[in-house]
Parts: sequence; structure tokens; C-alpha cells
Amino acid sequence: MFSISSIVLPRWCTTSSCRHIVRMAAAHTTIAGLSFEAVAIKPPSHPTYDLEGIIKLALAEDAGGRGDVTSMATIPFDMEVEAHFLAKEDGIIAGIVLAEMVFQEVDPSLKVKWSRKDGDYVQKGLQFGKVYGRAHSIVVAERIALNFMQRMSGIATLTKAMADAAHPAYILETRKTAPGLRLVDKWAVLIGGGRNHRLGLFDMVLIKDNHISIAGGISNALRSVDRYLEQENLQMEVEVETRTHEEVKEVLQYASQTKTSLTRIMLDNMVVPLPNGDVDVSMLKEAVELINGKFETEASGNVTFETVHKIGQTGVTYISSGALTHSVKALDISLKIDTELALEVGRRTKRA
Repeated sequence: MFSISSIVLPRWCTTSSCRHIVRMAAAHTTIAGLSFEAVAIKPPSHPTYDLEGIIKLALAEDAGGRGDVTSMATIPFDMEVEAHFLAKEDGIIAGIVLAEMVFQEVDPSLKVKWSRKDGDYVQKGLQFGKVYGRAHSIVVAERIALNFMQRMSGIATLTKAMADAAHPAYILETRKTAPGLRLVDKWAVLIGGGRNHRLGLFDMVLIKDNHISIAGGISNALRSVDRYLEQENLQMEVEVETRTHEEVKEVLQYASQTKTSLTRIMLDNMVVPLPNGDVDVSMLKEAVELINGKFETEASGNVTFETVHKIGQTGVTYISSGALTHSVKALDISLKIDTELALEVGRRTKRA
């Protein structure tokens, strides 16, 4: 059994004395004394993201300042039970570490054990973990823990399928994440076997079409970026979006004549949908051949599970897909105290 019971967070409450701020520091990520170096698939590093604060916010909006009136009315305060995590469909499990953080935030005395870890495949009907302790605490934490796990597992499941199909290209997500859940969504992508694009506006220069229009062209935009990075003494990746072969050639010409920080060229909407549902990737392939390994390449636009394999065969380095996070289908997971009855109902409804 896998256990992360060493993660100890303060009991969830509303007083300022227990509102500890935990920051995702780029150099060293910790949660209440636990280093994420101990976690198999660590969250992306972020200089300001408050993961514990996100958990507190989710619990607070559920409690509404009053608490769980149903549990207070029906569950004896000191009653202890054991509840089991049940997969109700096949997929990649993700959010186990985060779920345990939720339980520990609500009640540090709860004991959580897992037979699977983040990134493992689970089948419908599998009991893959359990939590033991005060029934009231388990029920209070249940929905928040499951909300995180179901969303993250849905992202990880789709990412795994897309990453396998995209090979030898790498699959990336985008900034099209749920507001406030940027790090959580991108963590799920890593668990599913994908790679992270930029975390935000601060860690990579990405010159998009609007920047190019305002700057008066691709060369002007690149020149301005190179000048800015030099003036500010900054070193970071630089990517520029291109939409035509002419724009690709202009980027290559600029790079051949000027010392530049450019590292990657985005090839946007060069995958052309066909009436029969297939896609024409010839424009994309020709652009990759024009670049000829001088820079990393990234394909974007018209990326689906059905098209990603064909795109991956063109020679692009990366394929980015906003759908990994903005159109996620949650993986069906439940937490049940009476598991026999839950399985019986699941079989009746074909969900277990």
C-alpha cells in the first residue's frame, strides 16, 4: 500500500491563526514542511501559487461559514468509519497527493492509504484507496477531495491518450485552464505523461498574433523582445507564432542576420481540416522542413485525439492542445462507506 500520511497540514478552520501561506517557490516546493521531492510526479514550480490556499478556499465555499449542517444533524461527532475510493470508469488516476492534503487540512488525525499512485491506470470497479477516522471529517472533506481527483484524473486520462498518439512529438497543454486551478491542471498533465507549456505570462516570451500586429510585424516584434531581454538582463525561452510559410521565412531571415533569443517557432493552424473528417498536414510538414532543426517547433490548431498521431509524424517537436484542460471530462470516482451497496448500485446502473 502507498501512503502519504507524513503530509501534515493544520486543521481546517476560519481563524487567522491557522491560515498558513504556502508558496510554490521555483527553487524548492514545500507543503507544511514536506518537500515535493518525495512525490513521484511533482507539481510544476510556480513563484506565487498558493496550493494550500486553493484547498482552504474550496473548503470555505462549501462550509459557507456555518459548516456541514447535514453531518452535524445525522453523524455522532466521535463516530469513526472507513471509506473506500472506488473507480467507476477506466482511466489514469491523478490527484491522490492533493486529495490527501484535503483530508489532512480538514482533520490531521485521518489515516489515508492507497493501493495506487498518481499516474497509475485504474479499472472500473477497483477500490484503490481508503480513509479511516472521524466520519464527520471524512464526509466534510469528501466532495472537495473528489472534485480535485475527478478533474485531475480526467485531464491525466486524456493527456495519456494524446501523448501516446502524438509520439515522437511531445504533447503540451496551454494557459486555457480553469481560473485559480492553473497549477492543479498543469500538474495533472504531467501525471498523464504530457509536458507543460509556460505556466503564465512571466516565465516565457510568447509572441502571438496580437503582439505582432501591434509591433508592426514579426521582425519588429522579435527585435523588441531581444532588446528588452538584453536591457533587463533576462534569460528565458522565446517563442513566436507564425501562420504562413512567408512568416516562417521572415523569422528565419531575421534569425540569420541577428543574434536572437528565439528558441521555438509556433506553426499555428497549418493543419487543414478536410471534408471527409481527415486533416491535411502538408503545410505543417513543409514548415518543419523549412526550419530544418534550427529551432524547436510547435504545432497548434485543429489538434484532436483523431488528428494528433498524423500531426506527430510531421517532425514537429511539440503539439499543444487547449482541450486537455478547457474541455476536460471528469473521471467518475466515488468515496463510499458501504462499499457492497455502492457496488450493487453501480452494477445496476452499469457504473461499476
